[in-house]
Amino acid sequence: MQSVKLSNFVVVFFILGLCASGAVAAGDDAPSWLRQAASASIPNYEKNIPGVVLLDEQSVALSSDGRLTTTSNYAVKILAREGRDLAVARAFYLVSAGKIRSIAAWIIRTDGTVKRYDKSSVLDVISDPYDVYNEGRVKVIDASSDVDTGFVFGYSVVSEDLPLFYQDTWLFQSRLPTLVSRYSLSLPAGWIARSTTLNGPEVKPTVNGSNYIWELRDLKPIPPEPLSPLVRNLAPRIAINYGPDSATQPVSKAFSDWLDVARWAATLYEPQVIIDDAVAAKARELTEGKTSELEKIKAIGTFVQNLQYISIDIGVAHGNGYKPRPSNLVLSRGYGDCKDKANLMRALLKSLKIDAYPVAIYSGDSTYVRAEWASPSQFNHCIIAIRVSPETKAETIIEHPTLGRLLIFDATDPYTPVGDLPEYLQGSKALLISSEHGGLIGMPITSPDFDKLERNVAIQIQDSGAISGTIREKASGQTSAYFRRENRSLSPSDYRKVIEGWLTRGATGAKVLKLETRDRPGDWGFDLDVEFSAAQYGQVMQNRLLVFKPIVVGRRDGVFLTDAKRSNPIEFDSKSMRETIIYSLPTNFSIDEVPETVKIDASFGSYAAAFTVKDGKLLIERSLILRRGVIEPARYPEVRTFFSKILEAEQSPVVLVRK
Repeated sequence: MQSVKLSNFVVVFFILGLCASGAVAAGDDAPSWLRQAASASIPNYEKNIPGVVLLDEQSVALSSDGRLTTTSNYAVKILAREGRDLAVARAFYLVSAGKIRSIAAWIIRTDGTVKRYDKSSVLDVISDPYDVYNEGRVKVIDASSDVDTGFVFGYSVVSEDLPLFYQDTWLFQSRLPTLVSRYSLSLPAGWIARSTTLNGPEVKPTVNGSNYIWELRDLKPIPPEPLSPLVRNLAPRIAINYGPDSATQPVSKAFSDWLDVARWAATLYEPQVIIDDAVAAKARELTEGKTSELEKIKAIGTFVQNLQYISIDIGVAHGNGYKPRPSNLVLSRGYGDCKDKANLMRALLKSLKIDAYPVAIYSGDSTYVRAEWASPSQFNHCIIAIRVSPETKAETIIEHPTLGRLLIFDATDPYTPVGDLPEYLQGSKALLISSEHGGLIGMPITSPDFDKLERNVAIQIQDSGAISGTIREKASGQTSAYFRRENRSLSPSDYRKVIEGWLTRGATGAKVLKLETRDRPGDWGFDLDVEFSAAQYGQVMQNRLLVFKPIVVGRRDGVFLTDAKRSNPIEFDSKSMRETIIYSLPTNFSIDEVPETVKIDASFGSYAAAFTVKDGKLLIERSLILRRGVIEPARYPEVRTFFSKILEAEQSPVVLVRK
């Protein structure tokens, strides 16, 4: 079942896992659609497939008074005990503009008996824990504790709401194999629908008057694979526009192109940019003593980022999920959501005569937004584009055809300072909101040299195999943002455990002796210094040889591509790592064997490792560069070979022999 909610600027669905007890009535039976779905013949699937969707159906009807009635029928067969969590029904609704007319669920056991869950089994909960007003809610029936292998779980939901736009989407499957997936739309006489198919060949509807049906059958499972795109970018998906079949019938709930969307959004944003004495005074206070344009932007950006994040979405169904609160109100209250923060930052900058524009974007998936379907419902987040002069230099500046140089910044993410951009937003298509200059624009992509990690390691190895040493890391860009988030979100003791856990993955029994961090958001950096020891790192063999792996600590986001075949594309983010390791060797041992020098080049990256012996020391220099991009599955052998050679190089031992 697909559900929608306008929250934090967009259509969003967030569910909490919950449990409910099931009520059983005498003479329970399943509806005919569920019985028919349960009787379907099931293909043979791999053992790791937890369930198969027998039917995923949504029927939408628009009445002449503008109300939508949606009937959702869903049935899944549990193929393994790991699939019991699939037996949960969820139905989303907006308090101000919608309601759930009915929700019911059933289990058909392997012996044919039925258990029915009625309204007494339903929990009604908030859908978004950050929404103070609780306007978006979810009704839940959880039957996961009552099902077992071979059982069929099904549910039916009838809901009613007022659409904000005459647009909709349908994702034909999740990761599970799906036998039948169907979306139908019934419109008033004289109305038509048009669809755009994403992620595959065009799915054409069956049309009968003003009734439309899109259907796919026998969809294969989508396996989870490392570095894979999300399911919504792999499974077939349709985007639908509908409205009167006549230009003489004005419809305010449809968009002709992206400029049309931008102009609509601008009517919500522009009135909320209010610069009163308090806003102007705050801007002057924050930038006092700052001389350059970038320094002023950084000061304001840091202030806005540190405001508390709280969402208050009242009247979401009427467009208020897209509308920020007045900038002066956000400043006085000291909190807001993403669109509130972007709007306040815009007002503060404007008081300093620096122009800025709100930007709607999808957070969490840089490939989600599609240019071919103009709709505000493709976004769930709001950031800001700041017009800057040539004197301002930063990795996240783009060139706009009419506005010139725009610095892109996320005023919500507290870990990514001005001049950088979260990696899950980089490369996205986003909407610049402006009645004159608006439209879809591309987000910047930072270079591998900006998102880098420089590591220097010094190690003393004893003739017993024990080691002690120091690790000094200097991270920048999104690598530093990751380290910063990890450091700030954990207590000192928990952070120490994380670092020690990272060490012990390469050196069993390693102990952290000293730990220091330096956060440098002003120049996009974060430093980590560690002193450590490990009592049994090297292995002494026959009291003559000392053998050890030269790479003590690996990359924290190591890539493991072990499967022989691949179904999905591979996605890389830009990053680089350079490491120097110096081993001080025991005086009574000499080098007998070191790994060979390695150099690997590919279109998506490069790797090099060199080993040099001089003056009783072993010097290791290695580097890795990955370039942002998407690699097709046909090139998987090339990618797998690339990382296999890296793993082989990093696992090859150093052998010392006693003099």
